[in-house]
Amino acid sequence: MLKGYTKEEKSWMMYDWANSAHSVIVVTLLPIFFSSVAGFMRNTTSAMSIWGYVTSIAMLISALLAPVIGALGDFKGMRKKMFFVFLAVGVLACAGLAVTPMTGFAENTGVAEAVGTAILILYVISQIGFSGANLYYDSFLPDVTTEERMDRVSTMGYGLGYIGGSTIPLLIFLVMNAVGVDMLYCLSFIFGFTAVWWAAFSWPLLKNVEQKSYQPHEKGAIRKTLRGLWATLKDIFGHKSIFVFMLAYFFYIDGVGTIIHMSTSYGAQLGLGDTEMMLALLLVQILGLPFCLMYIKLAGKFGARVMVGVGICIYMGICVFGFFVRETWQFWVLAILVATSQGGIQALSRSMFGKMLPDKNRSGEYFGFFDIFGKFSSVMGPALMGFVTQIATVVLLGRQSLTPETAPEAVLAAAQQEASPWGVLSVLLIFLVGAVLYFGVLPRMLKKEGAGK
Repeated sequence: MLKGYTKEEKSWMMYDWANSAHSVIVVTLLPIFFSSVAGFMRNTTSAMSIWGYVTSIAMLISALLAPVIGALGDFKGMRKKMFFVFLAVGVLACAGLAVTPMTGFAENTGVAEAVGTAILILYVISQIGFSGANLYYDSFLPDVTTEERMDRVSTMGYGLGYIGGSTIPLLIFLVMNAVGVDMLYCLSFIFGFTAVWWAAFSWPLLKNVEQKSYQPHEKGAIRKTLRGLWATLKDIFGHKSIFVFMLAYFFYIDGVGTIIHMSTSYGAQLGLGDTEMMLALLLVQILGLPFCLMYIKLAGKFGARVMVGVGICIYMGICVFGFFVRETWQFWVLAILVATSQGGIQALSRSMFGKMLPDKNRSGEYFGFFDIFGKFSSVMGPALMGFVTQIATVVLLGRQSLTPETAPEAVLAAAQQEASPWGVLSVLLIFLVGAVLYFGVLPRMLKKEGAGK
């Protein structure tokens, strides 16, 4: 499958194999665990709303850091060093999460409050590490391959992530659970295993990938570069096709990120079984590779821009279908729909942007702004979903002359469950804005500038 790729390309792609363990274990299993802990905490806000707000905080911090750390990574020899720092932060946070299931949180409310807070803090730190390391990983793309091969290399990276990091750790967790290992022990083990997996499979990139595009490190260069971030932003504004693409990306990738971060929290809120949801997520990872390969082939035939558009349309359908999900089998159908385009839309968006860069020597700086657009959108989506769910809960309780504070626990839980689909449907609004920009405005900008596919 990897025949024809260079050593550098394969080493770069292996990092997707490494960090995908975080994506599937921390991003999808941790919300379910937090929902369980939240059941022992004193709160009237649904676990899904809390998780949405905290996810937004994590993405906001990552977004604010992105352009600065991206610019610093453009100096000679800095990109790999900065990559290692953020990798270490993320790995250590995952290792810390391994302690939380074994703390006896079910024994009293005070312990549950402390454990719940620790989970949220470690989750935020792990997301910052994950996002920072990913920024440098993305900015290495022009260093490891040519513009003609970017679509193929970028998408294959996502494919390897699905077949490796996304599938194997989750499969290990499910097997441990199936043979009767205590659930809390399974969670503790898999969070620690994720930290080891992430660190171990990052080694090929650290060993074999070198920074080839860079700016010279002169006296006062860092201060000058940081001051020049505004100039880079103006440069992006000056290339209308790049700016419109990033703006469209800001919206449509929000929907993708929100569905990734909130899917299991949504399923838990609806009362779906944890094991069934995990099996559905395993199916997403298994199907991820063949669908990524399909996107590679179709992008070669129709162009990356067309295939990203296909992904946007599919995700709009996912939002509508998600509103009607009530049964486990429907969650499985939703998982299959997500699997068709989750990797393809992200990979081809990354390679599209990589090919648009006007100055490859400043790839870290440009990818820093690309990252900030993506992360700020991820601030909006989960927060919107949590807010709409919370408002819908208040409205439903108001019909019974109740509030979240006065409603009996069973009535509150039922209202939160009934309100959750409205949170999912709200994501469609953000997709619609992204679609208008991508299908309506971007083609005109590309035509004016004579840009390629």
